[in-house]
Amino acid sequence: MNAEDATYGPTNLSWRTSSYSTGSGGECVEVALTAVGVYVRDSKCVAQGGPVLKVGPAAWVALLEAM
Repeated sequence: MNAEDATYGPTNLSWRTSSYSTGSGGECVEVALTAVGVYVRDSKCVAQGGPVLKVGPAAWVALLEAM
C-alpha cells in the first residue's frame, strides 16, 4: 500500500451513487472522486468488502467520453 492509498482508501471516501439507482441499492456502480483519481465499486459488494477499482483522472475522462 502506498501513501496515496492510505489517504484515499475505500473507507475514507465519499461515495456517490447514480441518480438512476432504484434507491434500494444493489444495482449500481458507486464512484468516489479524489484529487489523485476515481474509485469505482459495485454497490452489491460493499458489505462484503468487495473490490474497488482505482483509475487516474485521464482514464476516467476517456471512459466517460467513450460512453
